[in-house]
Amino acid sequence: MPLSHGDLQLDGEPSAALHDDVAPRRVWVPGPVIVGAGPSGLATAACLKARGVPSLVLERDACVAASWRHRTYERMRLHLPRCFCELPLAPFPAGTPPYPNRDQFIAYLDAYARAFAVEPLLGARVRAAAYDAAIGFWRVTVDVDGEGAVATTEFVSRWLVVATGENAEPVWPEGVEGMDLYRGAVMHTSTYKRGDEFAGKKVLVVGCGNSGMEVSLDLCNNGAKASMVVRDKLHVLPRDILGISTFGLSVFLLKWLPIEWVDALFLFCSRLILGDTAKYGLQRPKIGPLQIKRSTGKTPVLDIGALRKIRDGEIKVVPAINRFTEGGVEFADGCKEDFDAVILATGYKSNVPSWLKEDEFFSQSDGFPRKAFPHSWRGNNGLYATGFTRRGLMGSSYDASRIAADIANQWSDALARNIVAHNDA
Repeated sequence: MPLSHGDLQLDGEPSAALHDDVAPRRVWVPGPVIVGAGPSGLATAACLKARGVPSLVLERDACVAASWRHRTYERMRLHLPRCFCELPLAPFPAGTPPYPNRDQFIAYLDAYARAFAVEPLLGARVRAAAYDAAIGFWRVTVDVDGEGAVATTEFVSRWLVVATGENAEPVWPEGVEGMDLYRGAVMHTSTYKRGDEFAGKKVLVVGCGNSGMEVSLDLCNNGAKASMVVRDKLHVLPRDILGISTFGLSVFLLKWLPIEWVDALFLFCSRLILGDTAKYGLQRPKIGPLQIKRSTGKTPVLDIGALRKIRDGEIKVVPAINRFTEGGVEFADGCKEDFDAVILATGYKSNVPSWLKEDEFFSQSDGFPRKAFPHSWRGNNGLYATGFTRRGLMGSSYDASRIAADIANQWSDALARNIVAHNDA
């Protein structure tokens, strides 16, 4: 079961690994330490509890599912049907629509944490985590927000589960000339909330993935004049084909057909339903959408109405930015245009390299496991990863189940050895 904070045990020894004036207290954790209380961390803690293994979940923010709660816009809906977004051991409640909105998904995660009594240590920012080969344990150094002060604690555990995921930190573009001279508002989609805050304004959205498309649509639906930067070729697919989820259909078809055939079918259906996207400035890559997803992790855009707005001229497609000006931007084609605000839909990145002192399992370049799915969940020395599969919540659920089973086997073996040793004493 997840540990309550009162269950943690102290040995009273200072950490020799730190050089602060005041050494942190050291806390031994009998079960695994899980870093991150998003869907991946919650699912892992729940699966461990179901197998009788306690865990300690560390969360840097003041609540569970902070990214969903604080870094998504209010009108967002899940891209995939709810059946592909459920966490292990708990379906969505009856009456949930096929595509839950942001608030419904947050409520589901809150209920999930309560159902499995997952009580993370909140306000716990991991400073560093490293494996100590001399003792065979992980040392996780954490700054914990207290009442007006920050206390440093070192948690010591045989297992470490990295559940901070693919989208821990927003990506800001670097080296764009003139951005510091621009007088308008610049924000990342992680802080964008409502389109009606921009009613009547000209807004440039930089990025054309699912976030860029949906933010552009939300702006357009709320009276803003939206333009969207499209630099690269991309695939746009209908969210549903003949009333069936495109994603669900792909999962079914890939069980029976080669991926090239499924790609060809989807592109044919997309042409019939959406038309030729190249006419609207959205060139398609030569490689099919599912093949790109499998090889690079880049997800095709699932259209929920933005393409119609582009076709009708209500969302303007523009080329890459050459530089910023005081009032707007100059595009790669030399044209200049003024904008009241710029919203960066430039994605997210892993933050693992900033705190995990390990480079065998995790890559220091991108913060992802070096092994691809389905082998990305387990490293050496009790190190695990969940939420890095590039397969959304389904991937997180897969990871959580495998991790819990693996740790539970070790937990059972260790418990059996302790019982034998006690009986022999």
